[in-house]
Amino acid sequence: MSDSKRKRIVVTGLGAVTPIGNSVQEFWQGMMEGKSGGAPIKQFDATEFKTQFACEVKDFDATQYLTVRDQRRMDPFTIFAMASAIMAVEDAKFDFDTLDLERVGVVCGSGIGGMWTYHNQQSNLFERDGKPDRISPFFVPMLISDISPGQIAIKYGFKGPNYGTVAACATSNMAIADAMMLLERGDADVILAGGSEAVICPMGIGGFNSMKALSTRNDDPAGASRPFDKDRDGFVMGEGGGILVMETLEHAKARGAKIYCEVSGMGLTDDAYHITQPAEGGEGAVRSMQIAIKDAGLQPEDIDYINAHGTSTPFNDRNESAAIKTVFGDHAKNLVVSSTKSMTGHLLGAAGAVEAIACVKAIEEGMVPPTINYTTADPDCDLDYVPNKPVKRELNAVLSNTFGFGGHNASLVFKKYTD
Repeated sequence: MSDSKRKRIVVTGLGAVTPIGNSVQEFWQGMMEGKSGGAPIKQFDATEFKTQFACEVKDFDATQYLTVRDQRRMDPFTIFAMASAIMAVEDAKFDFDTLDLERVGVVCGSGIGGMWTYHNQQSNLFERDGKPDRISPFFVPMLISDISPGQIAIKYGFKGPNYGTVAACATSNMAIADAMMLLERGDADVILAGGSEAVICPMGIGGFNSMKALSTRNDDPAGASRPFDKDRDGFVMGEGGGILVMETLEHAKARGAKIYCEVSGMGLTDDAYHITQPAEGGEGAVRSMQIAIKDAGLQPEDIDYINAHGTSTPFNDRNESAAIKTVFGDHAKNLVVSSTKSMTGHLLGAAGAVEAIACVKAIEEGMVPPTINYTTADPDCDLDYVPNKPVKRELNAVLSNTFGFGGHNASLVFKKYTD
């Protein structure tokens, strides 16, 4: 599609459930305070695990959004998605009397899906005489990773494009990218896009422990997620959800919507290198960033801030830093780069959506969230990572990176909205 005919896509609603706040405002305030979501695991007894802490969602009252009966028929990842969607729809302030529901879609992903549901139903089967009639009839619809967009559509009657994306830790950036494409093609006027995840469970923690991906800093959970710091030793598992209401500028203006910012560029690539490790020098990340910037009609020097993938793993942080220097050259020293995973932990399939919301708010507020727990510089990571405290800066264009197992890379560009 030529630039002259391309539809502009804007963000008009936000909703989030995170380890540092159960609304967008609480999440933003938590970031501005440099709050850590890391704490000992409460959802199960992790005494025998190498990692005994995570960034769990805290003090979340799902009854504000769902009946108890509905909650019993949903995995936690779907509950997080539903709550985020309800907040985002309320924020967007639709007039449902005039909204064309056939032109509203939902693209919402999860990297893994209903792991708690699988755990619980497997326990029912094998701990109660192995009788298959112990399996709930809701087992499959609770488990499948595409059920959250289906549930959101059922609640509101949204009859447009509807599906889930799965791309490991790039999942919800992929969902936002898909929403852009659907809106630009004219297949919908509005798309709710994002992701959710809830895998702080025995198999989730145990599985990532077995591959030595998680921090084992059990004596300091709040300080364990330390992206780009020399003493990082792995990521910290997080959970939650994030949803963005995206719509064509024409549709948003016609209904008088508040416009947060514009979603102007996307870059999707794969490393084709290794099932878990990034390519040396972040080669795939280089291309995803370059494509996203070009897609936004910008030059590298137009980018003011990068919300980094920044997982706090030795491989990612070194290679992402190298990729940024390759893409931005001399401009890399002028950029501010931060990892909000230092506060939220790694939300896997929900990471991109929650970090996209951080980018949107950063543009709105003119503030850059910090990378907390940054105490010791790493010679391989020598950019400005906004250590420990937020910084005030006018942001016209920001880039958000997500990279996932399987070599998936998804970069997005958000711009300050101007008429």
